Amino acid sequence: MSSTRKMTISAMVVALYIVLLYVTQSISFGAYQIRIATSLYALAYAFPFLVIPMGIGNLISNFLFGGLGILDMLGGFGVGILTTGIIVGMRRMGLSSWWVILPIILVPALCVPLWLSQLLDIPYWPLVLNLLVGQTVPAVVGSVLVRSLMANPRMIALMGTFK
Repeated sequence: MSSTRKMTISAMVVALYIVLLYVTQSISFGAYQIRIATSLYALAYAFPFLVIPMGIGNLISNFLFGGLGILDMLGGFGVGILTTGIIVGMRRMGLSSWWVILPIILVPALCVPLWLSQLLDIPYWPLVLNLLVGQTVPAVVGSVLVRSLMANPRMIALMGTFK
């Protein structure tokens, strides 16, 4: 697959991430973060080139809607890359796409409170628990999304062009 096609798909996914976060921003920020947009992280299972774009989508979204400054923007960028990088690694290890649920829940839940607890003056562990709960819905949605895509013969053919 050409780099132009990969860049086009990456741009569309980043745009979708930003739009999803905009539409759901009332539940995407705060102590309980139910970020439906993070369900798109699961797409890295099918399209490994989305690792950096997902970090960029998170960075831009935190810039536009987060209001917590550069630390939150860079932290979100790192969490996006780490989460999707783990997902790509799981695919390479031959793990089922159901496993994408774990990094989508655990990476944000354990990492985001590192800076949010300082910025919001809220203890780390209560934030972790809140994010564990909040990320469960996007994790399940992401897994179902990627499994549905991978059941489509056209998608399987498209994924084969990325190897």
